[in-house]
Amino acid sequence: MEPNIKDYKGLNSLFLITDIGFILYWSITLLHLIPDEYLFKDYENPILQAWNWSFLPLDLFVSFTGLYSLSLSKKGNPNWKTLAILSLAFTFASGLQAIAFWVISEDYNISWWIPNLYLMIYPLFYVPKLIRS
Repeated sequence: MEPNIKDYKGLNSLFLITDIGFILYWSITLLHLIPDEYLFKDYENPILQAWNWSFLPLDLFVSFTGLYSLSLSKKGNPNWKTLAILSLAFTFASGLQAIAFWVISEDYNISWWIPNLYLMIYPLFYVPKLIRS
């Protein structure tokens, strides 16, 4: 029998947290609801705002593929695994790009590092398992 997403302990929950989290983050950002003291360094710089917004298509792609993967798995469609791998790979890329930027700009604000390290680390536990199965 083909495995489903629930056979990978915690992946279902992590997809929901990450995918809904991205949608919430971009909604909050669009509505300018993040207090100024929590914005990243030089947030008012138009180039940095453009850099931040450049993640929108990638992050929404992550959310779409992750949520669609959950839907396919629930229906027993084996294509869920391909979408899950794509979602995890792009999640890792999103976190990596942000961390690389923070390192290059020498900005070590833990409130921005923690979520991006999360995006980089959790996919590393699942991608090898999904590829092997």
